[in-house]
Amino acid sequence: MQRPGPRKGIHMRYNNPIIPGFYPDPSICKADGRYYMVCSSLQYFPGVPLFESRDLVNWTQIGHVLTRESQLPLKGAGSDGGIYAPTIRFHEGRFYMVTTNVSGMGNFYVWTDDIYGEWSEPVKVQQGGIDPSLYFEDGRAYFMSNGDDDQGISGVTQCEIDIETGEKKSPSRCVWQGTGGRYLESPHLYRINGQYYLMAAEGGTEYGHMVVYAKGPSVNGPFTSYPGNPVLTNRNLGGYVIQGCGHGDLVEDERGNFWMVHLAFRQIHQWMTFHITGREVCLVPVTFQENGWFTAGVGGITPTEVETDRIPDSVVQSRKLRDTFSDTRVGVDWVFLRRPHGEDFSFTETAYRLYPTNLALGEKQDSPAFVAIRQRQMRGQIRCNIQVSEGEAGISLYMDHQHHYDLAVARMAAAGGAGDVYRVMTRSVVGGVSHVVEETVVRADTEITLRIALEPMEYSFSAVFSQQGQETSCPLGRLQTRYLSTEVAGGFTGVMIALYAQEESLTGKGAEPAVFTDFEAAYEVE
Repeated sequence: MQRPGPRKGIHMRYNNPIIPGFYPDPSICKADGRYYMVCSSLQYFPGVPLFESRDLVNWTQIGHVLTRESQLPLKGAGSDGGIYAPTIRFHEGRFYMVTTNVSGMGNFYVWTDDIYGEWSEPVKVQQGGIDPSLYFEDGRAYFMSNGDDDQGISGVTQCEIDIETGEKKSPSRCVWQGTGGRYLESPHLYRINGQYYLMAAEGGTEYGHMVVYAKGPSVNGPFTSYPGNPVLTNRNLGGYVIQGCGHGDLVEDERGNFWMVHLAFRQIHQWMTFHITGREVCLVPVTFQENGWFTAGVGGITPTEVETDRIPDSVVQSRKLRDTFSDTRVGVDWVFLRRPHGEDFSFTETAYRLYPTNLALGEKQDSPAFVAIRQRQMRGQIRCNIQVSEGEAGISLYMDHQHHYDLAVARMAAAGGAGDVYRVMTRSVVGGVSHVVEETVVRADTEITLRIALEPMEYSFSAVFSQQGQETSCPLGRLQTRYLSTEVAGGFTGVMIALYAQEESLTGKGAEPAVFTDFEAAYEVE
């Protein structure tokens, strides 16, 4: 159902999304022949995932920008809280990342001279709104966000700041009010071929999302809207799996071509308007016309497959289709909910040990014993061996504290004082209502492998029990994916594959850890 791209002079093809899974609000810059990208992280710690690429289609996560609690206080942050919409810029040998912590700090930026090292403590900016951005010119630094200016006028708001202190050097003033679509956001300013381009998004980060822009003669405008706005959108296109295209950022490659990275999401089916993997990163070409206006995408849309002669045919897009303990890293691929409890975790390349706490997955203020990796594709298989000494532990397909599916193992005393047993169960939590779907009881000396089969519209849960060399497979129910979708749960995240441990009766330390081994999330791409 995707509209084909041009076929003349084709060098290569790549597929969208270029970074699958919950990585919304991408921003990009170029430095020393390489490209760097950041994305929103909302309630997860560390914050602001940081990626690197040499060719724009293959990306490696090299870390996070916000790695200390002093940079990232997240207490009480939900799936609609925490870090919104970062922007990364490179200026005079220094990287800057500006963002909003809507759960506490407001607008701030950090900087580093070493992209692989630590970033500074936050520098706060006294301008409201969200989705901030920086623009540098002639020794001046300009700060932009959406919201109201000092006169109460709503739109893209701009002021000059002291880049060393974050202090305002000019009043905040509205420089553009967009094209009339709701939720004007993600403003970015560029100077290209002597013209100034102000790009933003409208329509809300959902099915009406779109990229719009205007151009003007100076950093202050006045800005005239592009007559063909929106320049990029998949709205009103039935049958397209990719939807919600918006919140873009421009970059010029080494050959003088321009590109846009932007967010979008994939429906679970072309006719089923639910999405579970969150907002993801897509890439489309940008073409400037002789009159100074530019177009984006393929006929103004983002297709699943893009054919281009702008990237050499020696470049082959690779897709990571397998996550294990040995090829992923804690604090990079694996993240924590709100904040880490260092004393509750122990990680190696072969085993993760989680010490249970009395904080359950329904906790909405603090951080349970929980470590998670993003669900990257809609088809695949998850498996993990688990040993539980006390309490409950397992795998949670986690959207938020009120929407998650848990494949759990609980250690409990058998009836009649006959020793301990394992209760193995699938639990559905939707809208805060908890329901055990299927369960079984096995001896406590049983080796247990948990398994979850991933399909776009359904999760299937099972366990494999091993006793004295004999294996038994036990189905433990099926649940529809749509009840973990953004359309049902709300918020701005995607499904996370979480390992957790909990014991509600604990009042102090000393619990024995749950041990997770042989973890694998193996994916298929349609």
